[in-house]
Amino acid sequence: MTSRNVLVYVGLLFGAVITLLPFVLGLLTSFTSAEQFATESPLSLPKPPTWENYLGLADAGFGRAIAVTAVVTSVILLGQLVFSVLAAYAFARLRFPGRDVLFWVYVATLMVPATVTVVPLYLMMAEAGLRNTFWALVLPFMFGSPYAIFLLREYFRSIPGDLINAARLDGANTLDVITHVVVPASRPILVTLALITVVSQWNNFLWPLVITSGSRWQVLTVATAGLQTQYNAQWTLVMAATTVAIVPLIVLFVALSRNIVRSIVVTGIK
Repeated sequence: MTSRNVLVYVGLLFGAVITLLPFVLGLLTSFTSAEQFATESPLSLPKPPTWENYLGLADAGFGRAIAVTAVVTSVILLGQLVFSVLAAYAFARLRFPGRDVLFWVYVATLMVPATVTVVPLYLMMAEAGLRNTFWALVLPFMFGSPYAIFLLREYFRSIPGDLINAARLDGANTLDVITHVVVPASRPILVTLALITVVSQWNNFLWPLVITSGSRWQVLTVATAGLQTQYNAQWTLVMAATTVAIVPLIVLFVALSRNIVRSIVVTGIK
């Protein structure tokens, strides 16, 4: 191994330590008692480890926030996949007047900060009587997004046209082509999009904070922020909530990592 490789690996190791250290520190803090955290260094190991912070989350009704977040994320994920696939296929394979202009105008909305649309969306939901409801949480996000449609369109354009033509010669209509040809051939990129959608919606904070009030439709991020306000000095409780929020995402990433790597490799080759 050359000295250059050694330096590269040392740099990567240093970056990994810097990246992972806050998560390790948060995990250790979640098992630390409030008394020890207040009297000793935050870098001290729990003596002994305790589950009282996680039991405190259960007493605070944190389980309901997890359930609401899981349902909201699942509905948005289903809508994103269905509508993004349909729109991306139309932009990639169907021919109609103004297709490319419409696509690039739609993609250009990626340049608009999300905070700009918060007030108009809030007024729309309030006028429709949907404020502080389940539908107010999911409707703005479940009909596709510019990023998702752009990502899928570029991938769909790389699918050999002979496959689609062969399906049409066998009598398949557009929906059959999408279901039986395009979607199976695009499984890696769809898995990647699913993971991106789940992570973004699981961590969504601003819109749920604005459109909901009370604990009925409170999502995970808002509930965690509420813990910081309600229990200002109990950071051990906040770290327990953060750990609970991160674990499902880590499990999901590990389960889907092979498909994600495959989508990157296939996209790069094409």
